[in-house]
Amino acid sequence: MVRKIVLLSLCFIFSLLAGCFTNPITGKDEFMLISEQQDIEIGRKYAPEIEKQMGGRIPNQALQSYVDSVGKKVAGVSQRPDLDYHFVALDHESTNAFALPGGYVFVTKGMLEKLDSEAQLAAVLAHETAHVVARDTAAAMSRDIGISLILSTVTGEETSKTILIVEDITNQILAMSYSRGDEKAADLAGLDYMFAAGYNPYGMVETMQMLQDENEFRPIEFFSTHPNPKNRIQYLNEKILLSYFQPERLRTAEDDYKKHVLDRL
Repeated sequence: MVRKIVLLSLCFIFSLLAGCFTNPITGKDEFMLISEQQDIEIGRKYAPEIEKQMGGRIPNQALQSYVDSVGKKVAGVSQRPDLDYHFVALDHESTNAFALPGGYVFVTKGMLEKLDSEAQLAAVLAHETAHVVARDTAAAMSRDIGISLILSTVTGEETSKTILIVEDITNQILAMSYSRGDEKAADLAGLDYMFAAGYNPYGMVETMQMLQDENEFRPIEFFSTHPNPKNRIQYLNEKILLSYFQPERLRTAEDDYKKHVLDRL
């Protein structure tokens, strides 16, 4: 109760700066130094730099459209379907996926090559969408980089100095990690999005198992910013068994994924 009173007091005091944010995934009140409009502005500013540093977009518009359509299916059933989402496939050999504030989600060529179905792609994009919905990336950027520095690059005049700052901040964004609690919440919310969008939620379990097997052979980039999947597989299986009816009848779409992604890489 005392913590709740303190949080509400802080929200009132700083409401002119940003205000209270009720996390739609956890239902908890959180204090955010970045407004939701600033989320969008930050994403718009840093998305091109992310693409630049990660090899640019895979040069196949049909593949890009397919990835974006799968992402928008899961985003459309999230708690924030109103955001202008952008799902982009990057021409980078690392095995990774990540999100920027405001609806910008990226998946690498290295990750796409290791997936086998549309349901697995939906799992990756649903997890990252959940981070956007919960505003986890905005919170991590505020914590690890600093709100004033970030906003100065968004609203200030672009100079040779700010260009260097943007490049440095982008490197920090790519290295940011979330808490285990944030990751678990994104996993479980991602399952809900998959199921609501008509995808077999076991696609997320399969993806985690694949990543775990791959990591044992060669450490992969995904686990530099995400927790190891061993414990995650257990709670994902438990939720599927307890929460969803006949998930095996839902969409996996191995053939579509091969046609639209694997055959175009």
